[in-house]
Amino acid sequence: MKYLLVFLTMLLTQQSISQTISPDFMEGTWKRKDKNHYEHWDKLNPRMLKGFSYMLKNGNITVTEYATIHQTRGKEVVYSATVKGQNAGKTINFKQTLSDTALIFENQAHDFPKKIVYKKRTDSEILVQISDGGQKIYSYSLLKQHTKNTAIDSTNANPNYNAALAQKLGADDYGMKKYFLVILKTGNNTTDDKEFINSAFRGHLDNIDKLVEQGKLILAGPLGKNERTYRGIFVLNVTSPDEADEVLMTDPAIRANLLTYELFNWYGSAALPEYLPSADKVWKLSP
Repeated sequence: MKYLLVFLTMLLTQQSISQTISPDFMEGTWKRKDKNHYEHWDKLNPRMLKGFSYMLKNGNITVTEYATIHQTRGKEVVYSATVKGQNAGKTINFKQTLSDTALIFENQAHDFPKKIVYKKRTDSEILVQISDGGQKIYSYSLLKQHTKNTAIDSTNANPNYNAALAQKLGADDYGMKKYFLVILKTGNNTTDDKEFINSAFRGHLDNIDKLVEQGKLILAGPLGKNERTYRGIFVLNVTSPDEADEVLMTDPAIRANLLTYELFNWYGSAALPEYLPSADKVWKLSP
């Protein structure tokens, strides 16, 4: 009897695991079946998906919402949404209540929606439902966009599209691409050796120029004084977190731990590097 109970426990556990779905199926770019509205989701790490919703009109993207699905330290899974022009700019959190055949997130204290459902129909279609938890339900389908194989709708085509430039810059069909956003912060090295500090930060500036020449650094600049010890930002044009770490460790100030950093996936205009030739023509004094 004891062994039978153990067997049944293992079987039920396996069934529970098999019925639990992960938000990972949402990765990629999705288009609403009925409108030119899109969602794009990236997996930042094993505990977080980050996404945004946008409208596409005449080749122009208008972002309407930013969202994350993340696991808290208490192991809760939370959907956080910030909708532009709503809720006074505040982020609204919805806790996951079910993940067997669909992902269900709820916040009964919110006016509308109180409930958000993502249900995977196939690998290329998701059913989305938002509701007040009762009779008021709004549903629509999202279709996965395979950019290399998807024909461009002529009603959305850009008359100024330059295929050669888009290919050169690595642009997707929406003129966007992935970068890595770096937040530079004060490191743990508290030395007061001014000569050492000056040398490291001179190397920091020289390294910025070197990375720009290599095409690996697109954007750099300091931040104003703040309470978070944030010092500046980089936007890196590299393909993976490991490559980003490797590039950042060429910085003498980072190697000396005078600076440290946080790293994020970032989705932005593929044309961003095009400003660099002009940037070299507008400075008057070298820092």
